[in-house]
Amino acid sequence: MPHPTQRFDIAISGASFAGLALARALTEAFAGDIRIAIIDRNARNEAAAADARAFALSAGARRMLEALGLWSAIASEAEAVHGIEITDSSLDAGIRPVLLKYDNHVEADGEPASHIVPAQILERALYNSLASAPDVTFLVPSEIAQFADAGDHMAIVLRDGTEIAASLLVGAEGRRSAAREAAHIKTVGWRYGQTAIVTTIAHERAHEGRAVQHFLPAGPFAILPLPGNRSCLTWTEDAAEATRILALDDARFLAEVETRVAGRLGAVEVVGPRQSWPLEMHLARAYVAPRFALIGDAAHGVHPIAGQGVNLAFRDVAALSEIVAASLRLDLDPGSMESLGRYEKWRRFDSFASAAAFDGLNKLFSNDVMLLRAARDFGLRLVDRLPGLKRRLVAEAAGLTGDLPRLFRSERL
Repeated sequence: MPHPTQRFDIAISGASFAGLALARALTEAFAGDIRIAIIDRNARNEAAAADARAFALSAGARRMLEALGLWSAIASEAEAVHGIEITDSSLDAGIRPVLLKYDNHVEADGEPASHIVPAQILERALYNSLASAPDVTFLVPSEIAQFADAGDHMAIVLRDGTEIAASLLVGAEGRRSAAREAAHIKTVGWRYGQTAIVTTIAHERAHEGRAVQHFLPAGPFAILPLPGNRSCLTWTEDAAEATRILALDDARFLAEVETRVAGRLGAVEVVGPRQSWPLEMHLARAYVAPRFALIGDAAHGVHPIAGQGVNLAFRDVAALSEIVAASLRLDLDPGSMESLGRYEKWRRFDSFASAAAFDGLNKLFSNDVMLLRAARDFGLRLVDRLPGLKRRLVAEAAGLTGDLPRLFRSERL
């Protein structure tokens, strides 16, 4: 028999980084005067808790976390990126000249344009901020079986028969969003035939806060600095080659790492697990439906070449929470198409433009065509001689351009 219906203002399907951040933003804005349900298959987001990735968190996203009172729980485990170096050569090249180098600070006040934050640290801070919040109910482990617009609310039935109602349902389960499918929202996209590999290394020499992006024919290889003499490695390989690398024993896997790091950090050792996932790009054809909205990877999955996936997700969170908060304070319906239409208009073009840019960069750099390599190397050297353009690129990567949500401007909701 179904359980008695519970009524919520917002129901979030998926305890992803985006889903948890949205809940935190709204609880911070209303301090107990809001009812939020988080529905997830796991008692805690186990996939995030075991995540070996590290994110290049933009200055805008960091400002959002500061406004939400979360950065203090993250800062000691985060590493500021003070400079970025870009190289482009074959794997066996004896010399890997730096084609583009730039300072990674926001010009106005000198703050770092990005910090490298381990995924586990970010997830823990988000989860802990909500674990005992009186206005948040975790419905776990559970999944949504079905939902329907019931006029003044979304009627939601969980797998165990529990019935709940919410003014707005948010799909935040990630790239394979069941809620998106149930809402009949189609996606457009494709697979790249590439696999991302990630691990953590310890190294002899200090990284000095420098991140390195080395473009190889199979895809980019990134060295992302972490606190201490440690770095997160994130690299893209042809799917078949990635399968071979991941099957190697520890000694041979380390040899692959050493070949790619190319001695720049002295002696290295692998100190973290290996993880991998197939790379693809997708965009939802719509971000909203009656009483329904998508955020994060449920709305857009982008190539990690620029490390902007979580930053795009947090822009979604900042925009949607701002619109929902404004609606609730004016006693308006946060699930109305008028409110949701503003969110879609705000976020859809930015997400589309970002996905297209990252897709283009991957196609430009993930090949070894001689003429194309010569053209892109010329382009990188040209950019290196244009300080104004470099400052613009840093501001874009810092998430401080365009129509910024209040949280990205360090303003509370």
